[in-house]
Amino acid sequence: MAVTQLTEEIVLAALGTVKDPELHRGMIELKMIQDVALVDPRTVAMRVVLTTPACPLKNKIHDDIDAALATLPGAPKAEIKWDAQVSRTGSIPQMQQIEGVKNIVSVGAGKGGVGKSTSAVNLALALAQLGARTGVLDADVYGPNVPILLGAEREKPYAQNDKIIPIQRYGIKLISIAFFIEADKPAIWRGPMLSGAVRQFLFDVNWGELDYLVVDLPPGTGDVQLTMSQSIPMTGAVVVSTPQDVSTADVGRAIQMFNTLKVPNLGLIENMSYFTCPHCGEREDIFGHGGAKMLAERMKIPFLGEIPLDRKIREGGGPGVPLMVTEPDSPLASVYRQVASQLAAQVSIRNFKQASVIPLRTI
Repeated sequence: MAVTQLTEEIVLAALGTVKDPELHRGMIELKMIQDVALVDPRTVAMRVVLTTPACPLKNKIHDDIDAALATLPGAPKAEIKWDAQVSRTGSIPQMQQIEGVKNIVSVGAGKGGVGKSTSAVNLALALAQLGARTGVLDADVYGPNVPILLGAEREKPYAQNDKIIPIQRYGIKLISIAFFIEADKPAIWRGPMLSGAVRQFLFDVNWGELDYLVVDLPPGTGDVQLTMSQSIPMTGAVVVSTPQDVSTADVGRAIQMFNTLKVPNLGLIENMSYFTCPHCGEREDIFGHGGAKMLAERMKIPFLGEIPLDRKIREGGGPGVPLMVTEPDSPLASVYRQVASQLAAQVSIRNFKQASVIPLRTI
């Protein structure tokens, strides 16, 4: 019996069976597998272009490609060069795009004190560490704590060519109302003033090229959330909760608010989910456990993960130095990267459903 000679056409036909595990469409069809070349009878080189550098299923994609190639004569292995092109949220009529910003992800909470700002900052840092160009807009005008968390409270942005230049910290860009008001002075503003400030931070800042702009919203449901949803095509919202009933009840209202405003709910995070004793290793569910996950299932939105209660998250490496910076290889930092990867995946799925075809650049 004649042995079939391996050709690039045969290889492409085999790779045509490989589907993106989240989008459930062929990766060849989506142009996510490119530059396929037969190096030798046992090696197939290719470039795999992911929809985000934070892809949580890279290993599965690699395994699926190897499995497809294993069906070919000689069972060649894949030699993959990984690349990423973050998908962009599509435009919406009557809404202004922010130049250079591909995705706007708002982080909200039904009530204060659940770790919303800390979650927003560490998720932004995790996305940046995974290779994404990331910025943070501190839109919590009543409690602008993001500069404190990033050690930037003494910084002063400046203007250039009629645009505000954001502060840069640990690989991310940052703008906050805290930079423009006196320290310890409350922002006693009515709705129109809030809306004007938020719009200025959106459109009068030179954000440059960003894959993700993470927006730290005020807690609850109010003018800032309404302005955001009516001003820009938001990719979606992430809601932070703690496990106990009083928090999940308020979070449920926040989720319903985003539904009413037609802002996609990208997922729910359970913060302060559990505590592990640093001395004996025993786990204790101080605030209960699983309330946010059950709420996510009931509201039919993704559950992005659990973040433990840990003193290191609060303290970081000192004032203004977050955990993701001081201990990037720690188990806690890994948790944030896992949650950030799940969030990035939901952004890609949302954009794919909106556009029906992923807008990848031609390389």
